[in-house]
Formats: sequence, C-alpha cells, structure tokens
Amino acid sequence: MSIASEFGLRAHSDGDVLAHAIGEAVLGALALGDLGKHFPDSDPEWKGASSLVLLEVIRGLAAAEGARIVNVDATLIAEAPKIAPHAERMRANLAHALGIEPGRVSVKATTNEKLGAVGRGEGIAAMAVALVEVPRR
Repeated sequence: MSIASEFGLRAHSDGDVLAHAIGEAVLGALALGDLGKHFPDSDPEWKGASSLVLLEVIRGLAAAEGARIVNVDATLIAEAPKIAPHAERMRANLAHALGIEPGRVSVKATTNEKLGAVGRGEGIAAMAVALVEVPRR
C-alpha cells in the first residue's frame, strides 16, 4: 500500500519503514538476526521487493522455528503524511502478511515535534515490538 506524500524514501526494497521495524522485531524475538542477514541489499532478488512479502517470509521463518506471532505494536514517527486515515488498512495488510488477525496489530503514529532530521522531514522512523510464542528449545 502506498500513501501519497511529498516525501520520497530511498531504499533497496520498497522502503516501508513500519513493516521493516515489525520484521526486525519478529526476527529479534526469535534471535534470527536482522533484515540485512535475510534480505541483503547485495541480493538483486530483494531490489524493490514489497515489505509485506518480506513479512511473509519472516512469518515462514517463525513457523519453521515452531513459533507463533501473537501480536505486534508499531509506531511510525514522521511529520507527514498523516497516518490515521490509513491506519485500519495498514493494520489489515500487515496482519495478513503476518498471518494474524488485524486486532492483534497496533499501528500508531506520532511526530517528532519538528526536532532533528525526522522533525525536518528528512526521513521517517519506526519502532515495533512483537510478542512471539516460541516452543521450548
């Protein structure tokens, strides 16, 4: 899903900062490394890839560990665009990619109050936490 904005992001994949933060949270909960390990920018397969596809792959990695993604809570930090009008659709798309119910995905947004690079609109940031149920190893 794309949200129209005057800002553009440079990235190897589609640059979906929120999905990347969620992917990092799930991988971290499973101690499986980071996005760069699984989707290196040196691999042309991932050039322009949908971050939702990356989440589907991560869901598969979790399943291979016998793990279950329980829920995710994510916050986008950006001056623009406004996220609230899109939050429900974002939750549904993220939930589908993760294989969980939309009610188990929280998407929030805040600004950086015009402070720093994010506040000047030079970039955006995201934070996420994931609860992942892992069988005893």
